[in-house]
Amino acid sequence: MKTTTLYRPVGEKEMVLILESNFKKFPPRLEWQPIFYPVLDESYASEIAEKWNTRDEAGNYLGFVTQLQINILPRMSEQEIIMSCGCRQKKLDKFNQAIIGSIEVTNVFIGNDFRKSENTEIENLILKLKNET
Repeated sequence: MKTTTLYRPVGEKEMVLILESNFKKFPPRLEWQPIFYPVLDESYASEIAEKWNTRDEAGNYLGFVTQLQINILPRMSEQEIIMSCGCRQKKLDKFNQAIIGSIEVTNVFIGNDFRKSENTEIENLILKLKNET
């Protein structure tokens, strides 16, 4: 098996669920998110987190960029990797099993309408990420 790095932008609700899994898995899709779709490029994930998540009230106007390593089949092209990872709920469990180690959080973007999180771990994560930049 070989590995590849993927990125996934998430809002506050998903980040809380990732925290609750001890950074081991992505949560079941939220009601308005039918497809789980990671990307290969951190700058693209950052663009989504900054331009979309920071304007989303449901995610408390926060955009986190997560990074993960997964096992993949040898000789898969980048397009095949993305196509196989973009999945509906029934395949998400299989995807989570392919994660190597822990999901990391590499950046956070904060929208103008952000309200202090009720979750202390989220607030601590924001402070940590902002102090690293």
